[in-house]
Amino acid sequence: MAELRWHPLINDWIMIASNRQARPTMPKDYCPFCPGSGKVPDEFEVLKYDNDFPALSQNPPVPDPVDTEFFKTRPSYGKCEVILYSPGHTVTLPELSYEHVGKLVNLWCERFSEISSDKNIKYVFIFENRGEPVGVTMPHPHGQIYGYSVVPKKIQLEMESAKTYKEEKDKCLFCDMLENEMKEDKRIIFKNEHFTVFLPFFSEYPYGVYIMSNKHKNYITDFNEEERAALAVTLRDTVGMLDSLFDYPFPYMMCMHNAPVNVEEKIDDNFHFHIEFFPPMRSKDKQKFNASSETGVWAHCNPTCPEDTAEELRAAYKKFTKKEN
Repeated sequence: MAELRWHPLINDWIMIASNRQARPTMPKDYCPFCPGSGKVPDEFEVLKYDNDFPALSQNPPVPDPVDTEFFKTRPSYGKCEVILYSPGHTVTLPELSYEHVGKLVNLWCERFSEISSDKNIKYVFIFENRGEPVGVTMPHPHGQIYGYSVVPKKIQLEMESAKTYKEEKDKCLFCDMLENEMKEDKRIIFKNEHFTVFLPFFSEYPYGVYIMSNKHKNYITDFNEEERAALAVTLRDTVGMLDSLFDYPFPYMMCMHNAPVNVEEKIDDNFHFHIEFFPPMRSKDKQKFNASSETGVWAHCNPTCPEDTAEELRAAYKKFTKKEN
């Protein structure tokens, strides 16, 4: 069974992918992402790998006959890819060179363009799940790309908020948010010519940093060569900062927000490229769980003060860069 089902209470489509439940347990000491596995080339630096158990596909099965006049389904059309960061099974992102991470950024751009060329795709989501606390069973460094046939609910909300703000103030909501964060300076972690890393005023997670482009760009593919190289540096140093916080590979969900694709609505002034991190730890050995308030009504509670946590992150960034030098 693989289909989309309509959730009428929140006006959103839910992916039903029971085929993924049948994923086999990998033999001990075997990794399909490692050279020699027979699944990938013997030599590569970064690599696109089609997901073996996709929740979405460009040749989706016909939905099961469970729909009614009230309960609606649609085919699970889309694309699911795995992006391998390195052939090294245990290497971490901060251990890769800036040049190597630059090749990863270029691969993301290449795949974003390719997936966007399918006019049935409305949103391309680049993301990474890292660490056991977020359910990762494959430690080999990798991220994923999903191409959805619908615009996900959170992106819809961001677009609606940005559109309303633009209509009321004739400004970009994201640009104004970044400008005000820089003016306050309390939650800025580090920045360079092209990107700023900060802990938002409204951070839902203790260490939930954002990476935002300093210039108003809609898509990762809008960046020139210099900006792509700067994104590689920024991303590598952000993960290095998180790893230096408690001196272990810090678990996180990294979510890259680009504007929707192949939609009729004009988006030039209403969206701004950024990356959101959702690290599940609230301290070195304590995990932040999304309990009833967060899950049931989306009412988030951050158990830390963002201004204080920003101080911790700035110290971790200095620690990482000092070690690098």
